[in-house]
Amino acid sequence: MPMIPCQRSLFSIPDNVAYFNCAYMAPLLHEAAEAGSLGLQRKSHPWSFTPQDFFSEANQVRDLFARVIEASSDDIALIPSVSYGIGTAAANLPLAAGQTALVLEEQFPSNYYPWQKRAADTGAQILIVPRPANGDWSRAVLERIDARTAIAALPHCHWIDGGLLDLEAIAARLREVGAALVVDATQSLGVLPFDVRRVKPDFLVTVAYKWLLGPYALGFLYVAPHHQQGTPLEQAWMNRQGAEDFSRLTTYTSVYKTGARRYDVGEHGNFVLLPVAIASLRQILTWGIPAICTTLNQVNGEIIRAALEWWFHTPPPLHRAGHILGFRRSTGLPTGLLEKLAAAQVYASVRGDTLRVTPHLYNNPNDQQKLLEVLRRVIA
Repeated sequence: MPMIPCQRSLFSIPDNVAYFNCAYMAPLLHEAAEAGSLGLQRKSHPWSFTPQDFFSEANQVRDLFARVIEASSDDIALIPSVSYGIGTAAANLPLAAGQTALVLEEQFPSNYYPWQKRAADTGAQILIVPRPANGDWSRAVLERIDARTAIAALPHCHWIDGGLLDLEAIAARLREVGAALVVDATQSLGVLPFDVRRVKPDFLVTVAYKWLLGPYALGFLYVAPHHQQGTPLEQAWMNRQGAEDFSRLTTYTSVYKTGARRYDVGEHGNFVLLPVAIASLRQILTWGIPAICTTLNQVNGEIIRAALEWWFHTPPPLHRAGHILGFRRSTGLPTGLLEKLAAAQVYASVRGDTLRVTPHLYNNPNDQQKLLEVLRRVIA
């Protein structure tokens, strides 16, 4: 897969800023920011809106995101957050006393709290898979799936250090025991290829504002066809058949729109957020996710080779997503590391005992040099 040249000119990032924090929040493309600005201008002139405008951009976003995961647009609901999507999954999957819901150690809270509450309500148990010493999360998960497993709520890669899971193998094992798979793909979609036809998750959730380079407060929920007759978290009017005809909204109906649309959040036809997401998703699809993945693997490989000289270590390459670097040291991270990085206008994250470095196509060799210089100075 060919490398993508640096795309910094498409973003508003000053030359003196080295931003290695896409897993925290991605910057917007110029085109996406302009689309959002135009959306605000449209809202200043509400007399220009038609009823169809409440739905048309939502359908465009649904179609674009479906291409990211090789799904049908009918399988996609628009949501505001991961917790909303996981809450929808939790409300529509069976879990009973004596059964287990499986999660990872130090899993992101949005994919933990809903299961904690559901287990408490039903008498089920949360089973936490400990971090494996050899970095092989896939094997650790597979070894804990048994006849009691009802749900595995997992990421594609661990949000702290990029530890990778073989979801295709895990999903196959879950089907053998009659269990469901719920995927939080927040830290992977847009950079790791994902095909729902191969993995076959029951539900998949992500947000737009990280690796999809989109706006905050917009996310996506994939719902497998056999779960598309469930109960949504809200009883919103926009999710009902005939909602486009504003003259007949009080002709009440119990019939939802087709597919996953019944799970859409209320007011999902956002006139500012949706244009931003449309621009961002189009650009990602133009670059091509396999090419993004290849390029970021190369960028991070160069950083690893230098950083390891200063006694940092990462999960083994075989068990790590290439776009996330999680650096640890046996003696712990240096005191004030983030502050020293920020003083040099180098931006990354610390999560637990891990320095998380997450570049994107806007990073250039000068950024890498600045990052490595600060690390060298801090360690010396």
